[in-house]
Amino acid sequence: MNSRTPAKHEDISDELRKEIAAGKYGEEGRLPSDSKLMERFGVSRPTVAQAMRTLALEGLVVRKTGSGTYARPPGQSTVPISTRRLALLMPHFGHTEIFQLIAGHLASLARHHEYSLVWGGSTLPQLDADTRLEHGEELCQQFIENRVDGVFFSPYEFVKGGYDANLRMVKRFRDAGIPIVLVDHDIVAYPERSEYDLVGVDNAGGGFMIGRHLIKLGCTRFVHVAKPLSASTVDARYTGLWTAVSQYGDAECFIKAERGEAGDPVFANKVMASRPDAIVCGNDHTAALLVRTLGKIGVSVPGDVRVVGFDDAGFASLVSPPLTTYRQPCQDIAISGFRAMLDRIQDPSLPARSIRLSGSLVVRESCGAYVK
Repeated sequence: MNSRTPAKHEDISDELRKEIAAGKYGEEGRLPSDSKLMERFGVSRPTVAQAMRTLALEGLVVRKTGSGTYARPPGQSTVPISTRRLALLMPHFGHTEIFQLIAGHLASLARHHEYSLVWGGSTLPQLDADTRLEHGEELCQQFIENRVDGVFFSPYEFVKGGYDANLRMVKRFRDAGIPIVLVDHDIVAYPERSEYDLVGVDNAGGGFMIGRHLIKLGCTRFVHVAKPLSASTVDARYTGLWTAVSQYGDAECFIKAERGEAGDPVFANKVMASRPDAIVCGNDHTAALLVRTLGKIGVSVPGDVRVVGFDDAGFASLVSPPLTTYRQPCQDIAISGFRAMLDRIQDPSLPARSIRLSGSLVVRESCGAYVK
């Protein structure tokens, strides 16, 4: 089992990378001082320095003696101005931490390879709360009109009509001769595959690892919980969980899926109606909401039921109890996706590739493993 915990300087560089990609530091791009970062993250000066060296090597920051650290030097770019442009089309970028982390790594790689990475009309990805299908199709049209060299697309989920909108947009890119790399999930239902390159975590493998771990803890009654209209990744995670239960469980084991809003007490009571001893959620956000809702209806986690998430979002270790989860390898996803894009630009005739990367199980108190 791979349950490596990232070094503290990696946590800091990941967080700052995400904030830089989100445009938090504005046009000037000045980051907080080392002292402020030491106070914020509770670390030593060498740890901050190591994190900043990582970002500098990636071309994301420049250290100016006597002035500070900048996401971009005042008045100029950190890389030569390039007419080569890649685009991000991630409708849930502003609401999903995993996409923000992946986008941050993509921004670093684009700079290193002297590409501009655009979000809408910006050369720096910005947080965008507009998840309307119309907004996505407007961005699609902008990218086509601006003749970007390629698009990283994370298709719509949780939105009625999203499936058809995803199909329309990728067709428009294809007809315009613009390469596409799908990030995280496909535009078709699992286990189908579209004709486009896809990069993401091995969702079925993650679900399998979670299920096997819970069975080792003695669990026999499983419920898989997710929001309605979730991406195909959730179905893959359920399939992996089902496989683990089938292979390692005994005749008493059962598994079922429930789809609803984790913050709704009525739904939480429905989930508990089958008296599960383990609830596996589609992602960490759903798991955190469900833990809170279960508390409101008098169900203790992990005392009455074990709960597991997926992603290892930043808040997963901060909620009470801290969430057991499956960590997505965001940097590896970005690196693999960027390489796939360069290959696709160079040779559009390549067959479509599915690149699925292994994550790691992160065991915390919500599954009861640390309860004495």
